[in-house]
Amino acid sequence: MHPAPSVIIFTTFSGLGFGLLAWLGLGLPTVTGWVACGFFALAYLLAVGGLAASAFHLGRPERALKAFTQWRTSWLSREAWVSVTTLIVMATYGAGLVFFGVRWSALGWIGALLCLGTVLTTAMIYGSLRAVPRWNMALTPVLFLVLSLAGGALLAGQRVAAIWLLALAGVVQILTWVRGDDALARSGTDMASATGLGDTGRVRAFEPPHTGPNYLLREFAYQVGRRHARRLRVIAILLMAALPIALLLLPLGHAVAAVAVLSHVVGVLVARWLFFAQAEHVVGLYYGKR
Repeated sequence: MHPAPSVIIFTTFSGLGFGLLAWLGLGLPTVTGWVACGFFALAYLLAVGGLAASAFHLGRPERALKAFTQWRTSWLSREAWVSVTTLIVMATYGAGLVFFGVRWSALGWIGALLCLGTVLTTAMIYGSLRAVPRWNMALTPVLFLVLSLAGGALLAGQRVAAIWLLALAGVVQILTWVRGDDALARSGTDMASATGLGDTGRVRAFEPPHTGPNYLLREFAYQVGRRHARRLRVIAILLMAALPIALLLLPLGHAVAAVAVLSHVVGVLVARWLFFAQAEHVVGLYYGKR
């Protein structure tokens, strides 16, 4: 699929923001007053900024509010409701820390669970799509959740937790790639099933359905060279997990921690670009692109 910058920014930074909010909801780090204000400001900047970026991929951004109306059937709508609820709950919890110097533990735990729920609904927007076999598996929401918690742990200064979660994120990411590479083949979908002509015999493309490119080809038939993808995967794992872990094992200072966070963010951006670029939508079969 076409890797639109808006959805890459959305899924990367909103996950980081809600991951940091989850740790703050658990009382980690233990902060109050202006220090707490700084942590919450960063978390909201990432979470809200990421959510806002998603609107740029909408054909009609002015109709974004209609996303709230389809919560019974749409993971996008569920994400809208859960994210707004989460931001309100965490704002109330944060107000207690910033203005009153108290931690309402029960509210913080509820907020932390809602943060993970928001990340889960985001992941299910993609994980529920049967038309994209590479996404349609249990590892997709696991990857989103682990990356959110790992990035949040980095931003929250939770060194030991960050090391373990980054290692887990690297393993889950590799498993996602391995499982995803043959997901289309394992789905049993081919040109015969895509066109509905399988009962007539062997199906092959005779002519392109269109004389020029159209929306479906622009959005859903994007392809990445195998060698290029392998190189980007190595870069993503090194920056997302390996380098931050190595840096966190060094005597920790603010400068080292900042480099670890920056490396992780860049690595996740590369991995998320591949997440979209390598996704094979079955509509490509109809156009002979798979």
